[in-house]
Amino acid sequence: MQALNVKYILGFMLLSLISTGHAETFLTVEQAKGELFANTPMKKMDLTLSNAQVEAIEDASDMRVLSNKLNAWKTQSNEWFLVDQVIGKHEMIDMAVGIDSSGKIKGLRVLRYVESYGSEVRYIKWLDQFNGRDSSEKLLLDKQIDNISGATLSCRHITDGVNRWTHTWQQVLQHL
Repeated sequence: MQALNVKYILGFMLLSLISTGHAETFLTVEQAKGELFANTPMKKMDLTLSNAQVEAIEDASDMRVLSNKLNAWKTQSNEWFLVDQVIGKHEMIDMAVGIDSSGKIKGLRVLRYVESYGSEVRYIKWLDQFNGRDSSEKLLLDKQIDNISGATLSCRHITDGVNRWTHTWQQVLQHL
């Protein structure tokens, strides 16, 4: 009987270690569009970056472009809504990005977060510090952008993502 209890306890402990990660969806793409652009009409844009465009974005932002395909929508007033990803600590974070017609961040939203901790990066108060930022300066965590204890890598990678997104606007989107 005692051996059986130890087996159950060890099994439960192993299962607890394996299932530490969890996925949490905070917003759908449509909800994020509504939060960042209200009822502004948008046109879905099927954009594939050329190798030269990818290289230009990477050179300008010092960030790797994860995909040459952009999941993007454009408004009539030349604002952009992007859905993209950045890495958290180990898993990808799905992000929604609003960029105004002058290339400034209009707003960010975390759509889906998979890590077991650090989901505080979804808080609007933290995300709002990116509003109005553009490609004119390289944003750095703990310099222009405040960190969240326990979510340092997610904070750093979202900051890096903002640098990449603003340079994507500067290099490509503003010309479309």
